[in-house]
Amino acid sequence: MRIEMREGYEGTGPGAITPDGCAVELYSRLPIGQEPDIIAAAVPAGAHILELGSGVGRMTHPLLERGFTVTAVDESAEMLERVQGARTICSPIEQLDLGETFDVVMLASFLVHAGDVEVRRGLLRTCVRHVAPGGGVLIQREGENYHTGLPRERVDPSGFTVRMVSAEPVGDGVNSVHAEYVFPDAVWTQTFLARPLTQDQFEEALAEAGLRVDSYLTPDGIWVRAVPVTAAD
Repeated sequence: MRIEMREGYEGTGPGAITPDGCAVELYSRLPIGQEPDIIAAAVPAGAHILELGSGVGRMTHPLLERGFTVTAVDESAEMLERVQGARTICSPIEQLDLGETFDVVMLASFLVHAGDVEVRRGLLRTCVRHVAPGGGVLIQREGENYHTGLPRERVDPSGFTVRMVSAEPVGDGVNSVHAEYVFPDAVWTQTFLARPLTQDQFEEALAEAGLRVDSYLTPDGIWVRAVPVTAAD
């Protein structure tokens, strides 16, 4: 079953394009940075991780190598075909209800900045629904200047260029962000909707879903560990 492109999202370039404009072949090429080490340092050894929005497994595979068990969820079957060694589930995140809980639920890739507030609420409800008692939710936020100082570009040591071209306001606090990925043999673009969130706005969104910040895991505040609000709070 083919899922329709989400409104306000678009992608171009060779190969399959997912409903949020991501190119499967592009994400198969992109390197992974320090994220697996950040995650490994923040969760118990051998934890079972529910990875929401796994894509092709760029983080899944390093986490498996570090001894974690991973259930990888993505709404793109083409993305999940690239995931090896993990249980995979094809579903929109906001609709997921597995009837089970996990030591760690991970919501990376700036998904918490979804332009549609109802989608964001659905994402966070899914996190709460699937985190085990005593477990945690790891969330990746946008950097403080993600939407400013554009255009800008970065040349990766492996030889491709990432360009953040523009972030144009489209109303209700949402920007339409356009990015380009230029490789020697191919070019991909992605256009998506993102809602900038201050730290206070981010924490308010968590509170609405029944979560609170336990700790900011990185000095820039991009990686966060949240936990469900309890009666003791």
